[in-house]
Amino acid sequence: MKKNKGVELWNRAKKVIPGGTQLLSKRSEMFLPDQWPSYFKRAKGVEVWDLEDNHYIDMSIMGVGTCILGYADDDVNRAVKKVIDTGSMCTLNSPEEVELAELLLSIHPWAGMVRYARSGGEAMAMAVRIGRAFTRKDKLAFCGYHGWHDWYLSANLADSSNLDGQLLPGLQPIGVPRVLKGTAIPFNYNKVDELHKIVQNNDIGVIVVEPVRHHEPENDFLGQVREIADSIGAVLIFDEITSGWRMNIGGIHELYNVHPDVVVYGKAMSNGFPMAAVVGEGNVIDMAQVSFVSSTYWTERIGPTAAIATINKMSKNNVPAHLCRIGDLVREGWKKTAKKHNLSITIMGIAPLPMFQFNYANGQALHTLFTQEMLSREFLASKTVYVTFSHSEELVKKYLQCTDEVFGLIKKAIKDDNVAELLKGPVAHTGFKRLA
Repeated sequence: MKKNKGVELWNRAKKVIPGGTQLLSKRSEMFLPDQWPSYFKRAKGVEVWDLEDNHYIDMSIMGVGTCILGYADDDVNRAVKKVIDTGSMCTLNSPEEVELAELLLSIHPWAGMVRYARSGGEAMAMAVRIGRAFTRKDKLAFCGYHGWHDWYLSANLADSSNLDGQLLPGLQPIGVPRVLKGTAIPFNYNKVDELHKIVQNNDIGVIVVEPVRHHEPENDFLGQVREIADSIGAVLIFDEITSGWRMNIGGIHELYNVHPDVVVYGKAMSNGFPMAAVVGEGNVIDMAQVSFVSSTYWTERIGPTAAIATINKMSKNNVPAHLCRIGDLVREGWKKTAKKHNLSITIMGIAPLPMFQFNYANGQALHTLFTQEMLSREFLASKTVYVTFSHSEELVKKYLQCTDEVFGLIKKAIKDDNVAELLKGPVAHTGFKRLA
């Protein structure tokens, strides 16, 4: 299997693009330093071909969770190609903006208005701006990962490790105005007592939460957060950029019968085409007319068209049920295979977003070895699987057969204490680091 072109291009990229790529999660160092194919020539369903036409099955992050139907879905592409041919941008507005808004509001009967963006990070920045505008308060409390913007990174001005427990360690607030210190205060998921303490000591106007990422809410966590928001008059924002559309049509918050004031979507809602939406109570979202929130490419036609086609296909085919079934097969396969080889692992995440970790001091080296050996078996694999409509039971069976082989190899490497010798390159990164 040849991988030289991808490695060579990645090394060139790091010289001309800070960090090599636009997204931390796509850095080769996050998977398999000096070995990852890095670039694709073609992708369809769950199949990927690299620059040298090596073929892989993607059992990893599937475009960082964007392609919920699979790569290059025919139905979504057909709708997008039509609007490309008839014009994707114009002085006049696209009617799909209205159609998508009405579709989203039919899914969210508690909401009244919708605004759009084209990426999750900017949609979250918009939602936070709108929330602050509504309450006229600067301070907010949050838990979870919510993007790269100043409002979020400002949490590390008060303590450089404030964000370490939220998902990505090592985020430095360099370039974030120090006057924002103390405006964004973190609390840990399922730790409602931490939120109580924050609101007792601060005039909080906005509360931001990922309803679910790696763990289920305990002791009515989301309901208690809703009660706290109501008691202090704060705007409650649910960040469903990652969790949305996977367990059900819409947001996972619906499964817990807890409605926010604002919910934010991105990633899966448009199957790989740039699109994000901020959906919420009409009087809250309408603050976008008071605080200036406006951008040219938020009005292009491709994103809304892709989102309409994606949501309609998900509804028609009950895609979330398929994702849950396949995800459960993956989780059960990991569990059985780890038990067979007497490996200690922890399995986390909702069914459509399963992940595992090796419970060893050199766990990250073991994960790197897993990725290396799965790649040699023609799988793009990491510690997380973003399940799609294109993942089949047959593919999962083949993946788990290879996982069985690799888990056996890893167990032997632990026993022989030669993990480092088996690695053909450095250990993968775990957080944000500056690349040389």
